[in-house]
Amino acid sequence: MAYNMENLFDLDEVSLYDDFVVTGSSPERWTPEKLAGKLGRIAAVLKASNGGRGPDVLILDELEADHTPGSTITPEAFIVAQQGKNYRNLLKGELPAELAGAPIEAWLIKALEDEGLSGYKVVLGDILDIKQEAIHCAILTRLPIKSVRQHHVQAARTIVEAEIDVGGESVFVFANHWKSGAGSPATETTRIQNAGVARARLDEIFKADPHANIVFGGDLNSHYNQKQRYPAMAKTGIQDVLRSQGDPAKLANGSADLFNLWYDVEPTARKSDEYRGEWGTLMHLIISQGLADGKGLDYIPGSFGAVILPGLNAHAYPVTPWRWTSYGSGAGISDHFPIQAEFTIHAKAATAPLTRPEFSPSEGLAAFPAMLDVSKFVNAKTIPALSPDEIAKQIGEIFVLEGTYNGGAKPSVLIGDKRYALYVPDEALLKTVKATKKGQAVRWLGQLNFYKGQLEFMVSSPDWLKAR
Repeated sequence: MAYNMENLFDLDEVSLYDDFVVTGSSPERWTPEKLAGKLGRIAAVLKASNGGRGPDVLILDELEADHTPGSTITPEAFIVAQQGKNYRNLLKGELPAELAGAPIEAWLIKALEDEGLSGYKVVLGDILDIKQEAIHCAILTRLPIKSVRQHHVQAARTIVEAEIDVGGESVFVFANHWKSGAGSPATETTRIQNAGVARARLDEIFKADPHANIVFGGDLNSHYNQKQRYPAMAKTGIQDVLRSQGDPAKLANGSADLFNLWYDVEPTARKSDEYRGEWGTLMHLIISQGLADGKGLDYIPGSFGAVILPGLNAHAYPVTPWRWTSYGSGAGISDHFPIQAEFTIHAKAATAPLTRPEFSPSEGLAAFPAMLDVSKFVNAKTIPALSPDEIAKQIGEIFVLEGTYNGGAKPSVLIGDKRYALYVPDEALLKTVKATKKGQAVRWLGQLNFYKGQLEFMVSSPDWLKAR
């Protein structure tokens, strides 16, 4: 499984992000109870895999780098020190120094152990500059670790490589988190560099063994069809430099050595994250030819996909990621769905598992249906009567906005006596909204967000201005 856990932070007083302030009286502050809630929901997502045991190998993104001076306790030592104490009971109220200073990987492994997901060892990515780097990658595995390497890249998190033993076969697992900004040609140059570092190491492995088993995963901040989706990019990191592709025939005849598992599902199921009303595939699991040749360890066809659990890591309608919010007592988990794949060891030669023809659409999938069922949405006039904890559970949901347009440099809508800012990411749609006469009665749809300490609504589609 590859999982971007959206800034899983510890509880010390040192953080490079102002979203994770521990002290003070702000209702949005990061508290032990909020961490306990998020860890519990992460464990519940993992339990949906592998018959309740959770994945044997986890590629993780966005674990906070430990910024506490002198904090050196390992997850193993932390578990021993807190034996017999449940993480939920430990994460209550003001913490003693030895708990407040514990790194997030210690809390994560402790929570997983307490939730019955035991046996994980952690390999963390290097931090070169603790004053600049807030987060890093990690690999968690129950399987024997044979070797570890770190690959430093430009303006992104260090790539972590772990060689693990799977039934006597070596598998090279790579955890990545490339430079952000998937749709930006300017940042694509950095992702090209990130991909180049990775490709150089892959070439070393393939030179030693052309049939090596490799799983290359994580948040590449690129779509599987990056080149098709953004034709202005003459060169992409993921397709042109890393050489991720989706033609099984090329993999079989040796003209390609990597296969992106997004190509093993229907195009309508290719989604791990939502941004401005479009689905994306920023999370990846990419395998080598050695894991798709019908010999030894192999990918199980049809087993790849996003782990989508409405009510836990996804909203019920429309089904989109239930991202983390620190509002109230906190809610949600991540702005990314985890993705997973299953593998098996063949007792004898078998048919190669990959057969689906390559198909790379040039358009992003719409995250919201064009014709939304308005009857499923609550009126925003109910929000002021909700408690902070109830509001926290509603952030990310779509509401009916019934009120008057209030204008302004940043447009807003007045619902009852409460004013809400409107965020309209599409420039053409923003012009339409701003053309509305101030004081005009409106009945629109909006997705509730929490931004810079205030509730606001995002309007993603022209159809949302026609709610009836």
